[in-house]
Amino acid sequence: MNYEILFSFIFATVALSFSPGPDNIYVLMQSITNGRKYGLATVCGLISGCLLHTTLVAFGVSAIIKESDTLFFAIKALGALYLLYLAYKVYKSDAKVSLGSAAVPKKSLGQLYKQGVIMNVLNPKVSIFFLAFFPAYLYSDTISTVTQFYVLGLIFMATSFIVFALIAILAGFISDYLKQSKNIGLVLKWLQIVVFIGIAIFIFLSEK
Repeated sequence: MNYEILFSFIFATVALSFSPGPDNIYVLMQSITNGRKYGLATVCGLISGCLLHTTLVAFGVSAIIKESDTLFFAIKALGALYLLYLAYKVYKSDAKVSLGSAAVPKKSLGQLYKQGVIMNVLNPKVSIFFLAFFPAYLYSDTISTVTQFYVLGLIFMATSFIVFALIAILAGFISDYLKQSKNIGLVLKWLQIVVFIGIAIFIFLSEK
């Protein structure tokens, strides 16, 4: 078992979780507008939805890996290209971090949990991202590929939950900081670009 790969996976997941995307911005706004527990309910829903995507990728990619080295290389190359595409999309996007709360309606904890699950499950980009992200971090030659994908999925979920929960709990401070700092949007934008490019390079250079 290669623990260095697992540690690098955790580091990459933390970096990605902190990158300003629609999910963590939505968690932040729910916490600011309705309170921390509502933000945490949203987090639980979003993270729960990752289990379905992990299952889809685990069984689909595992079968491909067993069948063909060429197909696995193709998945790896497409995954790297997809992450470079995401970096390009971030580069072309506005560097401003929008924290408008007008579009955040009041909902119950149960409703927010369900909405978080649905938002995640119905987003095909999550499966595509997992497909691009996970194969490069297989860490053992003796453990089954399906098991490794589930371990990676659970690590991803646990790490993302901790980061998102911190965002929900520290919502007020984070919001004030983002509003006061003029350059934070630009810094976060380039941080996200560097993270995507770095992971893309790692994925492309990784071996089966």
